[in-house]
Amino acid sequence: MRAALEETGYLVDEGLAIACFLALRLRRPVFCEGDAGTGKTALASALAEVLDAPVVRLQCHEGIDASQALYDWDFPRQLLRLRASEAAGVTDPEKLEGALYDRRYLLARPLLRALESAPCVLLVDEIDRADDEFEAFLLELLSDFAVTIPELGTVRAEEPPLVVLTSNRTREVHDALKRRCLYHWFDHPDFGRELAIVRRRLPEVTARLAEQVTALVQELRRQDLVKPPGVAETIDWVRALDALGASEVDPSMATATLGSVLKYREDAERARGLDFAAVLAGRG
Repeated sequence: MRAALEETGYLVDEGLAIACFLALRLRRPVFCEGDAGTGKTALASALAEVLDAPVVRLQCHEGIDASQALYDWDFPRQLLRLRASEAAGVTDPEKLEGALYDRRYLLARPLLRALESAPCVLLVDEIDRADDEFEAFLLELLSDFAVTIPELGTVRAEEPPLVVLTSNRTREVHDALKRRCLYHWFDHPDFGRELAIVRRRLPEVTARLAEQVTALVQELRRQDLVKPPGVAETIDWVRALDALGASEVDPSMATATLGSVLKYREDAERARGLDFAAVLAGRG
């Protein structure tokens, strides 16, 4: 599993590789928790590439409900069908109902699509942004991988999808959901692993530029920042400097491109107080 994931360009440690292997073997969801930008969402894409399966993504947000996550009816098209039936003289209530609640008028949201398109990877992204009621609904669905649509019957996955849930820990997710998952905490990588990730993702940039930017990001994370940068921001910073024609980091250019890596004014001001030249000199 570790070798297969690394072939996709996604570098993992032994703990995550084992969690992914067990998720496949035991048919258990993987619950990925950690700071934003540490590779949680990218794991689903890497697993999908390994399995040669599609990714079905459910982006959670405050107030999300079953109709947004599971299915809904296409009311405008149903209304048009009703008017057409009435114009054609159809008055039988049962016939009208059967025509209106046909599968072609059903809007499949991500969870239903995952059940119908399995095998697939179902990504439930940022579950911590949803509320407790949605967690309870999701818990029931993930237990059976089936849903009953009153007008059409039960839809059951022929093969349960591989489920990846992510959380940025903006709030604590209920224990009942975590207990049914394989848990993995995503920490910021050390210098060597982060540099390897950058080099794998951006092989066209110079080795010196990748190393210097990685060193600067590692130093930024040691500061008391509102939002420490993740690996995704490291890659963005390298891309920004490479797009400006840099083969190595110039402190003034690094300061000018801080918007690629830091997203809060307070963090940018703190970073401008650092001696980037001294940090780079420390890396040799």
